Amino acid sequence: MRIMTLALGGCLKGPPVAYGLTEDTGGHIAYVLGAARALADFDGVESVEIVTRLFEDPSLGMAYSCPVEIIAPRLRIVRIDSGNRAYLAKEALALDRPAFTEALCRYLARLPILPDVIHAHFADAADVAAVVRERFGIPFVYTAHSLGRDKMAAGLGGESLAVRVEEEERAIGAADAIVASSRDECERQLPSYASARTGRIFRLRPGVDAVSSDTSDRKSARDLVAPFLREPERPIVLAIARPVHKKNLATLVEAFAANPAVRATCNLVILAGLRESMTDGGEEQREVLRDIVDAIDRHDLHGQVAWPRQHTRAQVSGLYVLARESAGVFVNPALSEPYGLTLIEAARHGLPVVATDCGGPQDIVGELEHGLLVDPRDPGDIGDAIAAIIGDPVRWRQFSENASRNAGSMSWDAYAAGFATLVRRLNTPIVHRSFRTPHRLLLSDIDNTLTGCSDGADRLARYLARHSATTAFGVASGRSLTEARRLLLEWGFPDPDVIVSSVGTEVYWRDGRDYRSDAAFRRTLEGWDASAVEIALADIPGLSPQAAIDRRPFKCSYFAQGPDIAETVVAALAAASIEAKVVFSHGRLLDVLPIKAGKGAAMRHVAKVMGLSGDQVIAAGDSGNDIDMLSACRGAVAVANHDPDLASTAGMNHVYRASRAHAAGVLEGLLWHSRRISTSRVFDAAA
Repeated sequence: MRIMTLALGGCLKGPPVAYGLTEDTGGHIAYVLGAARALADFDGVESVEIVTRLFEDPSLGMAYSCPVEIIAPRLRIVRIDSGNRAYLAKEALALDRPAFTEALCRYLARLPILPDVIHAHFADAADVAAVVRERFGIPFVYTAHSLGRDKMAAGLGGESLAVRVEEEERAIGAADAIVASSRDECERQLPSYASARTGRIFRLRPGVDAVSSDTSDRKSARDLVAPFLREPERPIVLAIARPVHKKNLATLVEAFAANPAVRATCNLVILAGLRESMTDGGEEQREVLRDIVDAIDRHDLHGQVAWPRQHTRAQVSGLYVLARESAGVFVNPALSEPYGLTLIEAARHGLPVVATDCGGPQDIVGELEHGLLVDPRDPGDIGDAIAAIIGDPVRWRQFSENASRNAGSMSWDAYAAGFATLVRRLNTPIVHRSFRTPHRLLLSDIDNTLTGCSDGADRLARYLARHSATTAFGVASGRSLTEARRLLLEWGFPDPDVIVSSVGTEVYWRDGRDYRSDAAFRRTLEGWDASAVEIALADIPGLSPQAAIDRRPFKCSYFAQGPDIAETVVAALAAASIEAKVVFSHGRLLDVLPIKAGKGAAMRHVAKVMGLSGDQVIAAGDSGNDIDMLSACRGAVAVANHDPDLASTAGMNHVYRASRAHAAGVLEGLLWHSRRISTSRVFDAAA
């Protein structure tokens, strides 16, 4: 597999990278390099080539005029000479794009073997990739990084942003697949474009580089900020962002100044890009820097705020460590944040966070549980959240422990596995399933049922591929459609024929590479009043709503402190005369659904649509949200690693209790029930 990554803007080179060197040299550079390194190390990938513009600008460094830069044995940067060797910012890049496209096509025409895929970063690269596909037949994947519509909604940008939105509309419609980092991008932002198609949108979570524990990094970081601070031993409130309006750094200064507890006990450290003076960069950068300085002056914060002109990557790592050792926090106050890699970096260092509730941080903080979300337009909310963490040692320690424990789940290795699987699918002809009535259906939970053991997952995936003509494959998950597909992609499972998502409140059928919603099943749930449920449960102690992204039209989701709360919820709903189904799982998750919803109801609907009897369905699960599905299915499988809340169901006579865990247990139960289903059909039971 040969992968070409295409990124036109910013200063792109191998490490060390001067992030913030220009307004366009930000987090997407870390993404491009991190993804490329992981893919170059992935089995089956022969080469990864990062293609960008060649330019000459002595003030930025001479590395960008080198036509080829070798990063690793299978990874290199190729710089294409468009004929214009000036460094070009975003707006000027559009004028150079036709010349760059022609130069890239000439380069491709000289290659002995073409790439298998082009990964285009931002809409300008997607425009180029669309031309390349037309001429050479190379499919392309598009990653937007930061979509213009959300910036417009936040009051940022002008006419140039409207042009960008039009380019994004073209890119979304033209791409063979779209990869995004957050659920917010996949489930809200991208679908708001008219050209978007659900089946072409995939979520793959980026990772971060390994953390540094070098003592010299901490000393260097201390030396960097010491000249600014009167009391350097205070807890550090740390922010790292490019000096652009959407990063909202001046509001962070206002929040710091306005909160008496924070101002009295903390220091603020802001890394706002790289500069030689206040006059560096474009007008936006100069305005942001002036706003920061003005806020420091107006609130007389000198001696409490450090904002150094220069920093190295090692000093950044050292500052994360210093902030953790001082019992401080990391803050991302952006008006709109597509993802937020710095929040994962903070987690890798065990540092709690305060983050904007607009965009990707909802996912990161929700999954890592290492901080608080805030309204970025409310300085009071930001300051209160900082004080709530720093002023509560127990909470700070819990967030820090969660960060260290959970951050490893977001890795470049998992990203590479998912991306490689996606590329293989793009280069495989679409197979339209011809069966109207398969011999059987496997409907399995995902988390800790299909996932958890790579060897077992690989064996089950191979088995399903061999038996695809007779065995329909479906999943039933508490996750959304986007999240279900992400996990299946990362673990190498084939595209399911049907996806039951959001704890059995949504059903999607595969249609080529797309998925379409089952309107008939949705109609059975109409009349559900989610707002009435939320009102009835608003004041129950120990019950707190999950993030907004986890709420669905027919699902109200909560965190519950213990299983006893489920009984309280049932009683509260009954008192409000609300008919609903309460599902408690994984020791802390509680979902309230319409009475006709749930995995069991969805399973029966799917079987009916496929023309299958109940005896031809095999359902596998591991937790409490699988109870109604396994209870109602004669071909039930409880994997060996099932949760305690599934114990009574696993003990039922019709449930096969697998001796193996995770996907290996699913395969074991599938083979056992296949022999039972029908003696008139022969199933190959070799795993």
